[in-house]
Amino acid sequence: MAKKPASTTSEAPKGEPRSRTIDALMHLAAEEPWDMISLSGIAEKAGLSLGEMRDLFPSKGAILGSFVRRIDRIVLDGTQKDMSDEAPRERVLDVMMRRFDALMPYRAALRSITLGMERDPLGLLALNQQGLNSWRYMLEAAGIETNGPLGAMKVQGAIVVFARAFKTFLDEEDPALTKTMAALDKELARGEWVLARAEGLNRLAAPFRGFMRAACDTRRRARPNDERIDPRDAA
Repeated sequence: MAKKPASTTSEAPKGEPRSRTIDALMHLAAEEPWDMISLSGIAEKAGLSLGEMRDLFPSKGAILGSFVRRIDRIVLDGTQKDMSDEAPRERVLDVMMRRFDALMPYRAALRSITLGMERDPLGLLALNQQGLNSWRYMLEAAGIETNGPLGAMKVQGAIVVFARAFKTFLDEEDPALTKTMAALDKELARGEWVLARAEGLNRLAAPFRGFMRAACDTRRRARPNDERIDPRDAA
């Protein structure tokens, strides 16, 4: 006998469909391996038909991306205090710890997802792209400049720092996350060392970039005269 869609039952989940879908995915991930979670299973858990869920999300990865954005919003909405008088490292540490706090209710699901992503290089690549988008906002919330080549390095560096501390976070037993904070502090210190040297190289390269821009401008100004030359004369 065919099973009735969950949306037709009297105990269908309540709430906005997108949020229900995200909640369904994370609930299933806490109970079974990431690789075993099907789109049909997510839809049933969310109280939606497959067609309804397809209108909301194209894939399981897209649902996970929306979960990441949910966490982004929690952290950004919680950024209320003025941290301008704090050192950059302390501001970043504060934002990262608040992100870990927001992830605490989902640790069981995150363990499953992490194991699944280790066997899915394409999924991991897509997740890294999502991370780039997230950490631009996270660093902006911490008052860190993210424009230009150095800004891009800071964003990718933040992803690496957080990912390394994330392994500690998944197994942390202390509710205060003391080990996670210590791991973050260590990784941020290492990141500062790398960034300081990158900034030094950037300053050294500045005169050469100016020279190259000037050379390019000179060529552009000369180009109109060159274009007036009859091609037959140049042959």
